[in-house]
Amino acid sequence: MENGQYKRRFDEILSMGIKSDATDIHISAGRPPIFRIDGKLIAAEKYPVLSPEDTQELAFTLLSEEQKKQFLSQGDIDLSTGYKDKARFRINVYRQLGRVSVALRLIPKKIRTIDELSLPEICHQFAKSAQGFFLVVGPSGQGKSTALAALIDEINHTRQDHIITIEDPVEYLFEQDKCIIDQREIGSDVQDFHRGLREAFRQDPDVIMIGEMRDPETISSAVTAAETGHLVLATLHTNNAAQTIDRIIDSFPPYQQNQIRSQLAATILGILSRRLIPSLKSGVINAVELMIANSAVRNLIREGKTHQIDIVIETSSGEGMISLNRSLADLVNQGQITAEDAMLHSTNLTELKMLLKKK
Repeated sequence: MENGQYKRRFDEILSMGIKSDATDIHISAGRPPIFRIDGKLIAAEKYPVLSPEDTQELAFTLLSEEQKKQFLSQGDIDLSTGYKDKARFRINVYRQLGRVSVALRLIPKKIRTIDELSLPEICHQFAKSAQGFFLVVGPSGQGKSTALAALIDEINHTRQDHIITIEDPVEYLFEQDKCIIDQREIGSDVQDFHRGLREAFRQDPDVIMIGEMRDPETISSAVTAAETGHLVLATLHTNNAAQTIDRIIDSFPPYQQNQIRSQLAATILGILSRRLIPSLKSGVINAVELMIANSAVRNLIREGKTHQIDIVIETSSGEGMISLNRSLADLVNQGQITAEDAMLHSTNLTELKMLLKKK
């Protein structure tokens, strides 16, 4: 099969994924294309099983010559691409058992709003903040980038600011409205997150979005940016607010932890944790934990008592805070998700079971 035929074949697979509302597409030898729909993996109907040659040639239609060399030398590569003005895909090409596989995450062309994502109403206030540090956290595939994009797009339509994003790879493409938006991709536009952040200080930003905080240098620069009058939005692969604070502080050597604890207490605005759960109606539904940095939370961070943050969240619903278990229990009681799915996503089963019994 010639390269042009493989290109048409890949276009066909992408089109099938978009039409079926898949969130992910998997290309792997020995199977037909696999789509993740409503959280479940489903094989493409009546599609032939892909051979190792098929998966390699399909993958290579996505890569430039330079990217192909990089992939062949290191065994994997991240990139993103658009498809016929319909959607974008975040892509990882990788080797397994000597064969080439591809994982694609579908990124809708339209950026959904805070309200369309059913995020807490108070998120509109975070989008109005002039400075500080706001984090969106959660396991992989739970909509962190989508929530961050909603915040950035609201800023874009309501403020006159300079926004710099540092991403690996660039996912959502923002159409500039009231803001100047510069999107920098790791590898092609800038060397790494830390360097991108360091350079951002010289680029007159008002808002900085960091696709992912991976190392102490990036975290330290992000906190410093929030201290020096910028609004910093970032993601982290953690489960909840308390764990997020601990992960940030523990990434530093002991002699630096008091300093970062103090800086974090002064700059943190809030932490949003998302879970996407199969809905009893159709699709998936949003369960959230939201910590808002009030004086009690800031004191707990400063004093190293992060284990008490969960209690503050649970008892501060009047201020807009939401505990994950409360969010899950409400969805079960409203008949929107099953109790079994709620328990799969809970980080405190005992507490969730008590909340469900109170119905």
